[in-house]
Amino acid sequence: MSLCYNSVMNEHPYWQKQTADKPLYPDIEWSKPQQLSKSGKLGIIGGNKLSFISVAESYNTAISTGAGEVRILLPDVLKKSIPTTMTEVIFGSSNPSGGLAKDALTEMKAIGEWATEILLIGDAGRNSETAIIYENFIQDYKGALTITRDAIDLLKNSSQLLVDRPNTLLVASFSQLQKLFQSVYYPKVLTFSMQLSNLVEAIHKFTITYPISITVFHQNTLLVSSSGEVTSTPFDQPMKIWRGETATIAATYWLWSPQKTLESVTTSLVAKIMP
Repeated sequence: MSLCYNSVMNEHPYWQKQTADKPLYPDIEWSKPQQLSKSGKLGIIGGNKLSFISVAESYNTAISTGAGEVRILLPDVLKKSIPTTMTEVIFGSSNPSGGLAKDALTEMKAIGEWATEILLIGDAGRNSETAIIYENFIQDYKGALTITRDAIDLLKNSSQLLVDRPNTLLVASFSQLQKLFQSVYYPKVLTFSMQLSNLVEAIHKFTITYPISITVFHQNTLLVSSSGEVTSTPFDQPMKIWRGETATIAATYWLWSPQKTLESVTTSLVAKIMP
């Protein structure tokens, strides 16, 4: 086993492995701000008339994890639906499909100016108008940006813009990453049957080529890659990814260490926050 492990590490010197009881970057956890005023401001954007559960869960998770302040932007069609526990809510104009309309770009820019980081949590609907304002927003917004769930799908026509954008973290499914590689004509084919080590090599090279950072689930493992470095963490609760909890905790940890994307996101994967 030791010989096999050493062989893998020699072949992939940019790949580090983490376990729940042996975090790679314990200093990230220890340096968590004790004062909320120094814990950053997280803006969460998402929701449509049919669903805002992930936005509500993300809000509660960010608060529980330790974000200093959290504000949410929702379509105004949801005004009568939100629970009273969600106190920091901004509403933007809705389109007929129940997602954010083009006039909501003003509110998106306002929350972007307020926030330390923006999380596009998904449940945004599939309306083309919403897709356009999301694209317009990420073109103008220069701060840290985490994108997950169907918000990634909504931006499928803006793939080149995404991968060329610094300060960006995708928390993606394998199929979403597969489509991203295809849409930017990256010369590597991802298959569901590929070995973990081959995927590690692929995202290592991809994040050298582009400034984007990536978190992706494959073979009961969460990989994080940024600037060509890769970490892996065993992970057996994929529903936390699909619900948006994993991305929210990662975004919150990134608030505290904005210059250490790989380290903060990797540490968040073994955080003892939620049951």
